Amino acid sequence: MTVEMAEKQEVAGGRLRWWLAGAGVFVAVLVAFVVYGLLHPLRLANEAMDVRLEWAGIHSRYVMVDGYSIHYYEGGPAATAERPPVVLVHGLGGYAEQWAPMMLQLAKAHRRVYAMDLLGYGKSAKPMDAAYSVPEEAGIVQGFLKAKGIGGYDLVGWSMGGWVATQVALDESQAGRVQKLVLMDSAGLRYTPDWNTNLFVPDTPAKLRALDKLLFVKPPVLPGFVRSAVIREALREGWVIQRSMDSMLTGVDLEDGRLEQLHMPVLIVWGSDDRIIPLSVGERMHEEIPQSEMDVFEGCGHLGPVQCAGRIGPRMVGFLDGK
Repeated sequence: MTVEMAEKQEVAGGRLRWWLAGAGVFVAVLVAFVVYGLLHPLRLANEAMDVRLEWAGIHSRYVMVDGYSIHYYEGGPAATAERPPVVLVHGLGGYAEQWAPMMLQLAKAHRRVYAMDLLGYGKSAKPMDAAYSVPEEAGIVQGFLKAKGIGGYDLVGWSMGGWVATQVALDESQAGRVQKLVLMDSAGLRYTPDWNTNLFVPDTPAKLRALDKLLFVKPPVLPGFVRSAVIREALREGWVIQRSMDSMLTGVDLEDGRLEQLHMPVLIVWGSDDRIIPLSVGERMHEEIPQSEMDVFEGCGHLGPVQCAGRIGPRMVGFLDGK
């Protein structure tokens, strides 16, 4: 064998070793990714949503509110007097990422949008001594607005978040900072649930199946590892949800008889098949707010802002834009 041939073989061997090393790293990363996805599918889904929102110019950020770290998303063009910022408030057991379809639609409609994780939820702080009541969460929303220097704004609340948003709007009724209010399948008026309220902390497969039947018009078929992850999450952080639920069930903070104090334009959105908060609650809200508009979306359940975002989003944007 000539020296030249030996050198060529050495070069080829070096390239093969580098290729095998690179392939080994790739396989190791792929395996780690798959294992991570199996163990933490919910976290992986939220991280994927982070990336999607980031690409759309909606950024994940943190701000200190009353000594607590509060996570939120912010994006879209700068607000103007004609197009004030839109603040989105999620419901019980929810988190800011659930607003992703609405955030994307609002940003596309040239609105500055903020979606925050309430205290105890998502990536926000979870202090052990908090009450997680509606008034406390409303105070966090108001503190967030102050920390961000937001003056006039449009406010959107969903489920428990609708109750929180209503409390904020009532608290700020004299200041007039809430320009328009949107309530989606909102809690806040007295009614007696005909379902087990402990289901919101599904610590067994049977409870999770029962909760799915309440939340979804057509419950999804989830892989076992995803269901296990949901139950693990409930066991780890369900105490916050239970504390919020216990506070709401006392009835101390209900808004019955107070809604007529809301003087801004109000849009009430409801899913016809909501099994958590019945349509009759929305109809009572509509009656108590004389200037309100109400839209019922057929075939949608309590998760309408996610499952029916393609229909609900344009209606919300049109209302906020005065169309």
